[in-house]
Amino acid sequence: MLAVTADDRRAPGLVAGGPVAVLANPAAGSGRHRGLLPRLLDGLAAAGRPVRLLTATTPGEAEMACHAALADGAGALVAIGGDGTVHRALQAVAGTGVPFAPVPAGTGNDFAVDTGFPSDPLAAVAVIADALRAGRSSLVDLARMTGADGAERWYGAVLAAGFDAICNERANRMRWPRGPRRYDLAILVELARLRRRRYTMLLDGVPHELDAVLVAVGNCPTYGGGMRICPDADPSDGLLDVVVGGRINRRTLIRIKPRIYQGTHVRHPLVRSYRARTVELSAEGITTYADGERSLDLPVTITAVPGALRLLR
Repeated sequence: MLAVTADDRRAPGLVAGGPVAVLANPAAGSGRHRGLLPRLLDGLAAAGRPVRLLTATTPGEAEMACHAALADGAGALVAIGGDGTVHRALQAVAGTGVPFAPVPAGTGNDFAVDTGFPSDPLAAVAVIADALRAGRSSLVDLARMTGADGAERWYGAVLAAGFDAICNERANRMRWPRGPRRYDLAILVELARLRRRRYTMLLDGVPHELDAVLVAVGNCPTYGGGMRICPDADPSDGLLDVVVGGRINRRTLIRIKPRIYQGTHVRHPLVRSYRARTVELSAEGITTYADGERSLDLPVTITAVPGALRLLR
């Protein structure tokens, strides 16, 4: 999945601070930016800091490599890839104060775009390099999840805990077809099986019992490569946005789904929005997906953590 070579790059005029650790996923976005990696690394090195490409072949190894890099004194962490690569890096850097930056090079680059980085990888690297040279960074919020067993995960964009999570779970179990068609087939299968589930939510301690087919908890507005599921979410307001699709049948869901790209689905009378600092969410048979990555089973507690991430921008 991720870069399998280690590399240190240095530029003249080295400034103070530890090296810039880089987690890269050359397979992100079906590998369409694979050939850009040397130019991206050179662009980062132009900031005058040593650049160290981390070695990892699985998502678990990626997280361990990021943790190890920070323990070894990395002065910043950069993730080159999509939201999945960013998600792995966040598990190491969240709450540490070590500056971080995403370089959007995946199929879904929602966190990078929602936090103000250019969608072009080379342009994003130029912004990051300038921030490194200037010693400039800014704080944004992250969401922290805690499972029933005490397990913790961080995410930057959106947590899916309804129909979209169920589709992801089915697609991950399928061996055929490969690529995006597998997810399309999973959607068709789950549409045929669509049913409402009973959710219990506590929003800042206030209970809500509801039947729903879709629940999303956003720190940022978008997921799935630009779908504005939580259109009013702001990663600097210290709050989480919760969007619930209630008693929706198959036909209505098919009609509403395209409106998510513009964020106008929240105007539908069967869609409700909430805002809270802490969301406690439970339902039977749901495995959540955070930043598009398989995460914790419900029940979970999600907390907005203001300023948990220092971005190089």
